[in-house]
Amino acid sequence: MSLLATVFRTRTSRIAAVALVLVVCDQFTKALVLRFLPAVWDEHEVLPGFFKFVHWQNTGASWSLFAGNNKVLAVVAVVALVVLFLGRHQFDSRSLLGQFSLGLIFGGITGNLIDRVHVGHVIDFLRFYVRQSSGNELGFPAFNLADSAICTGVGLIFLISLRADRHNQSAEIPN
Repeated sequence: MSLLATVFRTRTSRIAAVALVLVVCDQFTKALVLRFLPAVWDEHEVLPGFFKFVHWQNTGASWSLFAGNNKVLAVVAVVALVVLFLGRHQFDSRSLLGQFSLGLIFGGITGNLIDRVHVGHVIDFLRFYVRQSSGNELGFPAFNLADSAICTGVGLIFLISLRADRHNQSAEIPN
């Protein structure tokens, strides 16, 4: 049996493979940020008035909610990983899309957890914004690959669930 066939033999191994690839990519991009934007709050404008690479730290959750609670959020991440692992069969992990979605979520949580434990904060580096006529920036909070993976995975799980609900409802309607 080939290595690839072995890795993708079970649902759990497919989820783990996606998560591992995501964690590696996430940590690689964050290492690049630390290399090329070494100081916290460094910025490099890529598309003026629209997109920057930044080096921002986040000790909170999304949009810096609960800032300063890095250790508590690390514990929450571990608990979330355990609960998701134990409950993964409640989601549509039978489909490849469901497995991919769960892999994104596991990988994203793990990538940010590594930051919380290793660096003491999550490294955010993608910043989309619009420069107003006043010179101020109106933008989306900075984020990273792990954040994107979590949001994408959760969104896909919602779509899978919605599709399953619609399929179940149409099966219940008598002709």
